Amino acid sequence: MTAGTVKAPLAARPTRGRRNAELAMLLFGMAIVAAYGAIVEGTVLGRVTPDFWVPAAILAATFLALHLAIRFLAPYADPVLLPAVALLNGVGVGFLRRLDLSPEAGEAVRDLTVFGGVGGRQLAWTLAAVVGAIVLLAVVRDHRTVSKYAYTLCLIGIVLVMIPALLPSAYSEINGAKLWIIVGGFSIQPGEFAKIMLLSFYAYYLVRKREVLSLASKRFLGVDFPRGRDLGPVIVVWLLSLMVLVFEKDLGTSLLYFGMFVATLYVATERASWLIIGLALFFGGAFSAYYLGKLVGGPFSNFVVRAETWLDPFADAHGGGFQLTQSLLGLGTGGLFGAGPGAGQPGEIPEVHNDFIFAGMGEEIGLFGLTALLAVYLLIVVRGLRTALGVRDSFGKLVAGGLAFTLGLQLFVIIGGVSKLIPLTGQTTPFLSAGGSSLMANWLLIAVLLRISDAARAPADAAPGGVVAPPSHMHGAQTEVIRP
Repeated sequence: MTAGTVKAPLAARPTRGRRNAELAMLLFGMAIVAAYGAIVEGTVLGRVTPDFWVPAAILAATFLALHLAIRFLAPYADPVLLPAVALLNGVGVGFLRRLDLSPEAGEAVRDLTVFGGVGGRQLAWTLAAVVGAIVLLAVVRDHRTVSKYAYTLCLIGIVLVMIPALLPSAYSEINGAKLWIIVGGFSIQPGEFAKIMLLSFYAYYLVRKREVLSLASKRFLGVDFPRGRDLGPVIVVWLLSLMVLVFEKDLGTSLLYFGMFVATLYVATERASWLIIGLALFFGGAFSAYYLGKLVGGPFSNFVVRAETWLDPFADAHGGGFQLTQSLLGLGTGGLFGAGPGAGQPGEIPEVHNDFIFAGMGEEIGLFGLTALLAVYLLIVVRGLRTALGVRDSFGKLVAGGLAFTLGLQLFVIIGGVSKLIPLTGQTTPFLSAGGSSLMANWLLIAVLLRISDAARAPADAAPGGVVAPPSHMHGAQTEVIRP
């Protein structure tokens, strides 16, 4: 073929089938959300109002806008991520609206506007979060450019984590944890945004230090352990995590930050010894905090209370163990199939709209319903890990793998807490729990995964954002090799 008859490679053209499949799954998910809303109203109110479809329609329009943005900004992105996350977000809004309708309902429901109540505020936060995701996709056209600002992001992330610890309790503490910035009636949890920034720095650092951190000095029980001099970064992050545990009184955030770093370190080096060291450091720090709390109290006392409540919540079922006791009773009452959407009593569980939303939903949709939700979460994590395997650059691999692991770890931490597997941590359930900070941060996380998956699935000769790169000419040659 002569140079004059060259055509753009077919493989470099964005495939419409991938986006059409995404659209079909998205519409199916929104149909489930609308049906859930109708069943809830029929059960709680004894009738289905003419406006039951409005929240689902607003959600569908919002997610369709993101779908259209993906078609233009990330045409090769994973088609499963958006529908899966949209389904979880929609069900979360539906359940929070269900809390607004009961148990009083009656006359009060007539004054409940679309954006009123906890469910309405969550709907509004969903709109803002999706807009943020679209902006991120538009601004960050190549995920590799983020590595240029790694140290800046690290500094901002550390500042965001430490601000609540330095503020007086009146401006930062909710339910015993100093994780917030509270101004008037508005509150924000800066640590939710810090985890994405810190992970970007971890990935940048580990890409450059991978060879050093992979070196082994001694072999013990069949495992190669790193050199002592290379333990410095791990010790620093461990100490920062302990500071979060002590000064912000939150085990979950401490576990999340440290686990995120250790997991990214393992992905970078492929050495199981880092996992062993990480687990030993974390459990050592947790046990030390517990026994120091028993001896001296002070900043460690909150952790002691949570640990003792976890060990025996029924010892003080009407006091410190009330939340966990009601959570376990709610899960047990739900059984296999649940009482049905709208037929339970989730209001009996404190903080059911936030920390304990999984237990409240479990009472109504049962073990099978919760398993279905967990399967959707697992699907998101798996697609994130597949993105990490598929992307070509090391920075993208570590960011995608770290984000997927972080989402899975956060889910484990909160579900483990409400089911008494581990002590309560105060983490929110991603995309389900009420809270603007968590929702916006997690949608930004998904936007980053979409951007990296676009790069992973794009043809080798496609520029970032789906633009086909021009064919490279072989100077002085009469013919060219054209990829079919």
